[in-house]
Amino acid sequence: MKKIVFASFLVFSYLATHAQKDFQGMAVYESKTSTADFKSRFEGNREITPEMQKMIEERMKKMFEKTFFLNFDKSASIYKEEEKLDTPGQGGGGMRMMSSFMGGGGTYYKNVKEKTYKVDKEFMGKEFLVKDSLTTYNWQMTGETRVIGGYNCFKATVVIPASKTDFRNFRPKKEEDKKEDKAKEEAKTNFMDQIELPKEITITAWYTPEIPVSQGPEGYWGLPGLILEVNDGKTTILCSKIVLNPKEKVEIKAPKTGKEVSQKEYDEIVVKKMEEMSEMNNGRGGFQMRMSR
Repeated sequence: MKKIVFASFLVFSYLATHAQKDFQGMAVYESKTSTADFKSRFEGNREITPEMQKMIEERMKKMFEKTFFLNFDKSASIYKEEEKLDTPGQGGGGMRMMSSFMGGGGTYYKNVKEKTYKVDKEFMGKEFLVKDSLTTYNWQMTGETRVIGGYNCFKATVVIPASKTDFRNFRPKKEEDKKEDKAKEEAKTNFMDQIELPKEITITAWYTPEIPVSQGPEGYWGLPGLILEVNDGKTTILCSKIVLNPKEKVEIKAPKTGKEVSQKEYDEIVVKKMEEMSEMNNGRGGFQMRMSR
């Protein structure tokens, strides 16, 4: 009898181990960033015709609304933007350059077991491989619940420093602040002088324990269930589809292409280049309009 029980235990352990090893899922996320603050900059500007404003709004929609795929297992995941063919005349260097500022570009690999991540980025014609430790989020559980896509979800929040290289965190300066700056100026105001970056942002996440993996979109993780929605006040990333144990498995592996740098080193490179471009384009018309082409 003992032999039968022991044998049954070994079979169960074997099946459980392999089920966990073979487990895989795929989630589709829709990312939308509010453009209200930036649209207000064009309203009332006599130099911008209705046709130009429509073109700018179309470019902004393309840049601020994206679809991503998250393939995950128990310990790792890859998060990647949906590949789309540019319509003739709709692309441009400025748009491609801004992609990495908007949470897109490259493959974002997270290993929650090792607490590390890697993401390949193309910036200004150069390939980078950003490698670093995952951010430890001090999630606060609220006890609030809601249903997303048929899954019971729980709410969690955390306050984090705002990234200087994520364009979604930028806010146009208030009119009174711009007037004060203008009074102090001797030269033309550049684009970077017209925006401000909050010190901190509040992240609200909804996760489901019904899918017990500590994964989520972008760099978000650390909750006892898959994160189905994230909101930072301006950007909402919402899961629109989930497939568990798909027939076609995806190889979840870290990217290898590019010059290896830490997140801090990459941020310093991007910020320096942004400042150089802002000065080179000499202000409002230059950098701002270049992003819209």
